Amino acid sequence: MSKIKHPKKKKRLSLELDRRNTYGENSKSSRKNIARGKQRTHMDERRGAAELLRGLHGVVDEDSASNVELGVKLAIAASRNRGFRKTPDKPLGAVLARKKRKLKQP
Repeated sequence: MSKIKHPKKKKRLSLELDRRNTYGENSKSSRKNIARGKQRTHMDERRGAAELLRGLHGVVDEDSASNVELGVKLAIAASRNRGFRKTPDKPLGAVLARKKRKLKQP
């Protein structure tokens, strides 16, 4: 049971705190695509590391090994920077205000 008893305060808090998905796709597909986006980021990291490691063959001296290791770390950092990011849901009040503006336009 809610501790807030006054209806206007309850409604105001509801509009501020409740969230709605406005990403532009079905909510069920969003749920599945979040995991896919993370998967693509991890695959990209592994692919970038593998490309650099493919250049090493046979006995490798310490300098080239350290250069490749540095390159792998930089590739992983770059991949994470451009990788998948979730977008937060919008407050219910903002979503309803936007719908109201859209209805008023001819």
